[in-house]
Amino acid sequence: MSDEDDGGSLYVLTAVLMTPAQFPGVLGDDFPEACSLLGVPAAPQGYGLVLGQDEEGARWTVVVDDVSLVAAAIASWDCGMEYDLSPDERTIVVSLAGWPLDLTVSTTGIPEPHDPEQGADGTGRVPLAPPSAEAWGPVQRRMGADQIAREWDDWRERVATDGGAAAAAHPGLARALKEALEYTEKPPPPGRIRSSFAGEDARTLRVDGPGWSLVARTGDAAFLLLDEEPSEVLAVPHEATADLPELLELLAALDRVAVRPV
Repeated sequence: MSDEDDGGSLYVLTAVLMTPAQFPGVLGDDFPEACSLLGVPAAPQGYGLVLGQDEEGARWTVVVDDVSLVAAAIASWDCGMEYDLSPDERTIVVSLAGWPLDLTVSTTGIPEPHDPEQGADGTGRVPLAPPSAEAWGPVQRRMGADQIAREWDDWRERVATDGGAAAAAHPGLARALKEALEYTEKPPPPGRIRSSFAGEDARTLRVDGPGWSLVARTGDAAFLLLDEEPSEVLAVPHEATADLPELLELLAALDRVAVRPV
């Protein structure tokens, strides 16, 4: 991928989608928040994030508006196929120093990955960097929920066998579920509720709110992560309460208003 403005090149390492239905949890609780962190408008069609290194080894994140091209590249790579991801210069929205995600790969034949100097991208901002693994906060909470969604079967077996009673008594549970229920009555910002295919008739739900993240599978179970409970995963009880419907009813209602991948 070349940069006609300065004659340099970007050696692409990976790419991710950033749309209302699918975006890296490290960037925010919803799509507009993720866009704000990168300094781009919350365009309904979303963006693709292309991560790579320049000829000096510096890390760069290129935001492009050709979502279909990035999606095609990701699909090809997931199938083990080669794909030369070279977005047209006219599709580049902004080039940002650094990477927002932790990558363990690099380009052979050029210096080791490093951040360019602050301001090298013309924004004056500190280069993007992945979150610290030493702390617990909203970013780590969302990343934890994303991990559970990816490894659902393993976490379902590990967590569902315990923690249910503790979750039922936790004051954060009722707060989070009440706010999730409110989403079904007054839609939140795009991306707060996302639904993805999970096989047969099931959907995986990812729901975020102030201080909490919910990951669930329709017709099955749900787990909750809270800012005030570092690294804890709470199993959500199925029973209805005076203020809340049964869990499966809530999940079905959330799925009806969720954003889905196109």
